[in-house]
Amino acid sequence: MNTALKATVTTPTDATFEHTAKFLPALLALAFGVFMVFGAGLVQSSALHDAAHDARHAFLFPCH
Repeated sequence: MNTALKATVTTPTDATFEHTAKFLPALLALAFGVFMVFGAGLVQSSALHDAAHDARHAFLFPCH
């Protein structure tokens, strides 16, 4: 009597990918919102000015 074991492979279903496709953008939007409130919202204004000033120079825009 030959009893072979069958290997079962589970693959993600389309529902799993659909759930991930909806969840990932929401998670990224939440992370971006948290950064905007706490990262940019609470920074000193001089640091924002310096960052914008350096960015203008990086893109070769004259600012003074």
